[in-house]
Amino acid sequence: MSETIDFREIFDRIPSPYMLVDRDLRYVAANATYLNTLHRRWDEIEGMFVFDAFPSEGESRAQVEGALVRARDTGEVTELPLIHYAIERPAHLGGGFEDRIWSATHTPIPDETGAVRYILQHTQDVTAIQRLKEAAFGSRSAAMLGDDVLRRAETVQSQSRQLRNLFMQAPSFMAVLRGPDHVFDLVNNAYSQLIGDREVTGLPLRDALPEVAEQGFIDLLDRVLTSREAFVGRRVKVALHREDGAPLEERYLDFVYQPIIEPDGTASGVFVEGVDITDQVQADERQRLLLDELNHRVKNTLATVQAIAQQTLRGAGDPAAFAEAFESRLLALSQTHNALTDSQWAGAGLRQILSQELGPYGAERVAMDGEDVHLPARVALSLGMVFHELATNAAKYGSLSTAGRLMLSWSVTGEGSLVFEWREIGGPPVAQPRRRGFGSRLIERSITGELRGHIAFDYDESGLVVRFDAPLAHAF
Repeated sequence: MSETIDFREIFDRIPSPYMLVDRDLRYVAANATYLNTLHRRWDEIEGMFVFDAFPSEGESRAQVEGALVRARDTGEVTELPLIHYAIERPAHLGGGFEDRIWSATHTPIPDETGAVRYILQHTQDVTAIQRLKEAAFGSRSAAMLGDDVLRRAETVQSQSRQLRNLFMQAPSFMAVLRGPDHVFDLVNNAYSQLIGDREVTGLPLRDALPEVAEQGFIDLLDRVLTSREAFVGRRVKVALHREDGAPLEERYLDFVYQPIIEPDGTASGVFVEGVDITDQVQADERQRLLLDELNHRVKNTLATVQAIAQQTLRGAGDPAAFAEAFESRLLALSQTHNALTDSQWAGAGLRQILSQELGPYGAERVAMDGEDVHLPARVALSLGMVFHELATNAAKYGSLSTAGRLMLSWSVTGEGSLVFEWREIGGPPVAQPRRRGFGSRLIERSITGELRGHIAFDYDESGLVVRFDAPLAHAF
């Protein structure tokens, strides 16, 4: 038993726009896709003359009417690869007329005698793809491509999807702006991401991205339209709202404003293409700052080495003693530099600096009490030298010269200052020194001069105690 096929239902479900007119070019049928594309209801156009339903004058109407009449009178399929034809927008979409570009195929349908009874029109809206081609290649090139590329409506649909996908997925941001108000006609994914995924299609630039109105970009687009000359921007800063309620975010762009030239020589819009180079600009700025900081630190380090050399020479009894003391101090400075290099000069941990200086004396002889503290680079360099001098003194005269130990404790105040205590126990009796050596002067200069802190030496008979504090928050 055969099943009856409802061809009318199939016709209505076809995803491409189709309509059927009689010999007088009056509507006989139209599928749902056709009606949706043109924003009409069937009861509005049923039985109407095509050009009463969609009025137009001039070349556009002549081309469409001529193709319909030829299909009717000759019985042959006629094609319009590209045709400009404006359609009226309904009131809820703003009213007025909207210029659209179509590709149409007209197929004659004969009756039982062979005479043409109806004409079936298959229409495709190719506005977006054609404007994209105009933006990419210019109007003249697009027109020449039309006859070959858009031979049939089905081919147009496939080509449109492919080129639109390429446009949407391009890694650089792209947009097509139309008219003197720079209305967004096309926007790809990268452009949408740049502006925070705002819906801008169909809106003038001033309304779609109000924050750019006062940044000179509208004036620049106006000049491109007027002069019909492209503008190339390099490392241009723009402030954008990329999230609802968030403050303006600065981005840096390389971009081109390319005028879209029509056959009559006028510019109808601007094709925008560019790349967000914010990460590169920020990386370059960081590199510049690092070079400036490196230059500053090299100068400081050379000054420190010079001071170490001069002071060591004054306190040395002979060249051999000078060489030994000078080499050990340079090694301490070098070790701290290595720790900072490992962190790309982002600073170092207090325990790391202490371990480097005290490790040779045995971890079992050093007790540390305090959470690890991140030291900014400047603080780490200064404290590295301080701990080296204290350790050297303890190894020569203090608790590390015998079987004694070191008790180290520290904390950070609410104001961000490091409070540190160095206590030696179990060593030989301690007495107030008769004169201040280079090590004591270096320690004091590092804490009070370089770090703007305070230091106190307690020469208790049971062991040396050194207490100091140094601000961390403003050390850089």
